[in-house]
Amino acid sequence: MQTRSLTAAVLLTIAATLVSVPSGPAAHAAAAVCNRHCDGRDPALATGDRQPVTVTLHGRRFALHFADADAMGWASVDGGQPGDQLWLDRSFDGGRSWGDGSRLGDARIPAGATGWRTAMFNTDDWAARGVGALRACGKAVDRPDIACTAWARSTWNAQDRRTAAATALMMRFDRGTGLFDTNGWWTGANALTALIENIRVTGMRSYDYAIATTYDKNVNAREGQFRNEFVDDTGWWGLAWVAAYDLTGDSRYLSTARVAAEHMFRYWDTRCGGGVYWKTDRRVKNAIANSLYIQLNAALAQRVPGEAGYRQRAQAGWTWFRGTGMLNSSNLVNDGVNLSTCGDNGDVAWTYNQGVLINALVQLHRVTGDAELLATARRIGDALTTRLSPGGILTEPLESNTCSGDGVSFKGAAIRGLGVLNAATGGAYTTYLRRQADSNHAHNRDSLDSYGSHWAGPYVYTNHSCQHSVLDLLNATP
Repeated sequence: MQTRSLTAAVLLTIAATLVSVPSGPAAHAAAAVCNRHCDGRDPALATGDRQPVTVTLHGRRFALHFADADAMGWASVDGGQPGDQLWLDRSFDGGRSWGDGSRLGDARIPAGATGWRTAMFNTDDWAARGVGALRACGKAVDRPDIACTAWARSTWNAQDRRTAAATALMMRFDRGTGLFDTNGWWTGANALTALIENIRVTGMRSYDYAIATTYDKNVNAREGQFRNEFVDDTGWWGLAWVAAYDLTGDSRYLSTARVAAEHMFRYWDTRCGGGVYWKTDRRVKNAIANSLYIQLNAALAQRVPGEAGYRQRAQAGWTWFRGTGMLNSSNLVNDGVNLSTCGDNGDVAWTYNQGVLINALVQLHRVTGDAELLATARRIGDALTTRLSPGGILTEPLESNTCSGDGVSFKGAAIRGLGVLNAATGGAYTTYLRRQADSNHAHNRDSLDSYGSHWAGPYVYTNHSCQHSVLDLLNATP
């Protein structure tokens, strides 16, 4: 793996947090939001009452309530005394920041009472496309410390595992940049691909806007048309735009995918018999760039009638690939080619190298009908689900304990390819996929349905790369 490190803060999260100040780092005050109802609605009018998270402080119990059908929430306190305070915080970035000085529904227990509640407030801001979360906070009248529940949200756009994970991913979408939280480039392509597939699988169209926003904000960035110095990055984006074209029918996305394929082809040469380089400096040929090259060309061969060149490039890519030795005797794909010997470099068999080649072979099979391509994909799939799945759960070699860097995206691409193979083989990997999904839901999830890097647990604070990887899994799981 040749890494391009992404700087990310490692944040600690716990279900109930004691804090010394009542507001976060955001530099904006909360404005009233009106969706189905406007902020400030009386909880007596709520259509339901679900309490997903609570916290206690000095004998007080602070609870966050949701009326899911209203997509609104409120806070309550019990076991207190007159003068105790309670309020809501609202965040539009997954709890990383919230309105400065904006205690929503700020209230105090009145004289003669031991409990109270705030008014109701909207979780999301539909008009501004703000994907939100709430938490309940409070303090005792005679103590300085503050307690807040974990962040949670209504089930609006989060009614099941798949949609909840997609919504948690969209909490990390920056509408200003058209990318996800840390503005990761190739990982952003994977996150967008996962989101597009989620729209296709679930039919939930609430986040369609992310596709055009990403395109419009970034089409002229870097070298234009989603090209840069990393040839594999261009492949990731090309495949994202193929998916966008399939979903929307917008021809500009297909045109950009074709530009990506041409860009990659420019870095194919005869050194070591063929293959595309990983980077435009022409120093490395590796598995990921070439698997993406095969997959993208095979995908375009299915969508651009009469363009035999795409099929020929995909076939040439696979002929070269299988002659390099990168697909080893254990049916795992090693990292790359030693350009001095023109043989396998013996480097680590990363999970994404398995899944992307699987996907490439399935796509090429669709073009050619060659049964051996599916048989090879099955052998890789079987190795992925055994040799790279200790205890039955997919685990990245040298798996990161934090959601940072390149590697935490790898399992998403791996499982995406396995899901495509599962569909092509009539469900050969359904049991395995369901095991991964159940393990993540039980052991690797917080109260916002955000997922970390360890699919067997424990949960660690997430970013868009960890999140899209589990979303890829949930999309692929029947």
